[in-house]
Amino acid sequence: MPKNKGKGGKNRKRGKNEADDEKRELIFKEDGQEYAQVLRMLGNGRCEAMCIDGTKRLCHIRGKMHKKVWIAGGDIILVGLRDYQDDKADVILKYMPDEARLLKAYGELPENTRLNEGISNNLDEEDDRPEDDYVEFEDEDIDKI
Repeated sequence: MPKNKGKGGKNRKRGKNEADDEKRELIFKEDGQEYAQVLRMLGNGRCEAMCIDGTKRLCHIRGKMHKKVWIAGGDIILVGLRDYQDDKADVILKYMPDEARLLKAYGELPENTRLNEGISNNLDEEDDRPEDDYVEFEDEDIDKI
């Protein structure tokens, strides 16, 4: 039988979230970088994001963040623009919700940016009527079942 050379199983590889709770310094964009909001996750370390400059870009999540920082639709991220491909970018940083609120307060993000709800929940007020959510059955219908 082969000798085990590792130091543990899957739970050890997963590790602990030790550094997530502490405050970190707010990082602003530099030249060659742009703020973006994730529209949807595509899988394979990629996502589709709408940049603040109005361009929809295919973003690649860098290896340091892959499987460590979870990105979902609606998150505010910092992307590095590519000189040779304008429709693609690289995800540099994911902003926590409180950091995104600070960016909006500092005027870095436009006022119409929605921060705390997901992009996929674009329901109008007219479409969300409570009377459409349930079905009433008559007593005869129940007896037939």
